[in-house]
Amino acid sequence: MSEQTVLSITPDALDMILQLRDNEPGDEEFALSIEVTGFSGPRFSYELAFTPLSDKREDWVEERHGDLALIFPKMDTGKLDGAVLELTEQGLAMNNPNSPAPPSMSAPAGDLSGPLVERVQQVIEEQVNPAIAAHGGGAELVSVDGTIAYLRLFGGCQGCGLAQVTLKQGIERILLESIPELSQVVDVTDHASGDNPYYESQKK
Repeated sequence: MSEQTVLSITPDALDMILQLRDNEPGDEEFALSIEVTGFSGPRFSYELAFTPLSDKREDWVEERHGDLALIFPKMDTGKLDGAVLELTEQGLAMNNPNSPAPPSMSAPAGDLSGPLVERVQQVIEEQVNPAIAAHGGGAELVSVDGTIAYLRLFGGCQGCGLAQVTLKQGIERILLESIPELSQVVDVTDHASGDNPYYESQKK
């Protein structure tokens, strides 16, 4: 193994990888390529494959782990730094201390003080939340920027396939009718992490 490596491989995992690699056809050297393909929940997802070392692209990094060449895209270095390939009861697994950055929400810093904010929060508490409580959800004010209110939905409304409809036809209408100074209501909820990704499928 080289002095400084991005990934580590446990001895039993390395033995298994080498056995699998040696079954590859042909005489040329095969490397284990690892590529971060996205993420699933709080963890990265990966694609592992045996690739002829001669096919390694210029923007990929090569590491030596004993008799094994390990290659991965240079842009994935930060995502893989400190990760360990290990053998578990389920097979080969990546133990990675790094996790995907949460998606950036588009709410500006805005302001959460002043009479307009107080009126928005009052309408949310007294009219909006009671109206969507039947869905097991609720809304909270994130910020007010000028005449735009930024809301985050939670509970049954987070990840809800009807969230945009709920926002446009329900929450936005209530707020705009109650507070003429508002021009727009924007949903900045991270719906990808909701517990009910498609709430409408449960509705008749």
